[in-house]
Amino acid sequence: MVGITGFGAYVPWNRLRRQTIFSALGWFNAGNLAHARGAKAVAGHDEDSLTMAVAAGIACCGQRTRDGIGGLYLASTTPPYGLRSNAGIAAAALNLRTGVRTMDFTGSLRAGTGALLAACEAAEAHGDQILVLAADCRLAKAGSVQEYLFGDAAAAFLVGKEGVIAAFEGFYSTARDFVDHRRLDTDLFDRMWEERWIRDEGYLKLMPEAVSGLLAKYNLRLADFSRVIFPCPFSRARAAVTTALGMDAAQQAPDFLDEVGDAGSAHPLLMLAGALEEARPGDRLLVIGFGNGCDALVFRVTEEIRRTMGTKGAKSRFQRRRWLEPYEKYAGFRHLLDLETGIRGEQVPPTSWPVMWRERKSVLGLCGVRCRRCGTPQFPGQRVCVNPHCGAVDEMDEYCFADKQGRVFSYTADHLAFSPEPPAVYGVVDFAGGGRYWFDFTDCVPEDLKVGMSVQMSFRRKYVDYAHGVYGYFWKAVPGLDEGADDGGRRD
Repeated sequence: MVGITGFGAYVPWNRLRRQTIFSALGWFNAGNLAHARGAKAVAGHDEDSLTMAVAAGIACCGQRTRDGIGGLYLASTTPPYGLRSNAGIAAAALNLRTGVRTMDFTGSLRAGTGALLAACEAAEAHGDQILVLAADCRLAKAGSVQEYLFGDAAAAFLVGKEGVIAAFEGFYSTARDFVDHRRLDTDLFDRMWEERWIRDEGYLKLMPEAVSGLLAKYNLRLADFSRVIFPCPFSRARAAVTTALGMDAAQQAPDFLDEVGDAGSAHPLLMLAGALEEARPGDRLLVIGFGNGCDALVFRVTEEIRRTMGTKGAKSRFQRRRWLEPYEKYAGFRHLLDLETGIRGEQVPPTSWPVMWRERKSVLGLCGVRCRRCGTPQFPGQRVCVNPHCGAVDEMDEYCFADKQGRVFSYTADHLAFSPEPPAVYGVVDFAGGGRYWFDFTDCVPEDLKVGMSVQMSFRRKYVDYAHGVYGYFWKAVPGLDEGADDGGRRD
């Protein structure tokens, strides 16, 4: 039996009320008032689809050993690199073994379900355990409908044959060159055709075609499904699809549009993660991916789901948030405003790729060493033990700090150093079990911090070198993740 063995999700800390967008730009298009309800998740200035995918992967893997993962599939329509394996970077950040197979899925909003389907087929054929990551961070023009609809999020699934919590029972796929969204390789922004066209010719024809094909292929009825998961950002189109399929209202899985927005290729998988949090043994789930055709996948929940009950999944990620205001701050994060960064912001040293190659374990995986003789961990790795009572030479084993809990030893808020969200906050972190290093703090303001509080490590974008076409990544410290705290609607 092959299927899902674990799942996780990631939703950024920042939330933008859609009314905030309308208050700033409603004068430009008053018709957007119809979309000015709820809020959407916004990636921070140091986040992108890759960092969110890694965060979801960490949530999915938890304390599991990662040695058995034989493949990593990353799905995104907004990968940071067009010519460099984004899945390869994610595998390095997650400290997967070097023999792992990596693959990027892109070019369609159906990439998320496509990657999940490919993982199920690979696990069935070869017995591999595959980690599927899906994330999107789409950029929309100021004042556009897409700006209201798009949200940023990620989801992750482990697929294999051992400990299956949702067995894969089959699929049906269609391919259609139906153009609803498009973006050239020279475009910054998503382009979308009118809602009525997408609804009438897309959702109302392509989704029923795929569902009917699946039901006929496996001799099923729609009533056999406890939950039907399908992404659709338009409320009228969603209601029309529900009617066209003959679906009961209780079968509709929560769509998270009012809390997250439309997360693109990650959205059906985010909804699936949410559905698995509430699933019971015997439930059958129908997952539909829409984009240049449709994928329809069937999963049946097993008794193994009981071991995941109470774990943090998609919905727990909604709890920790801050309201991002004013609109201009959001626009600055998205580079919709050309802000003056000053001399310090312009100075980005070029990346040395030979050094990056030699230090890839330290930079991407946050790996240091631990002394075999005395057990002292240290970062970055060195040949000589830092313990003054030991001093062993060349007696080191690799030691990963990325999954270790930390405590704030000291911190400072620097108003002189450049930061896209000043002040720059950084300090020293002590790790449980030993080890100490200094990191930037993120997803917080100085008032949130105090000496001794717990932090967790998060893979983030450290810098952008536009002159040489480089996104630089490293790890930052995030306070309060274990508390799942809500800031109570603080505005920063």
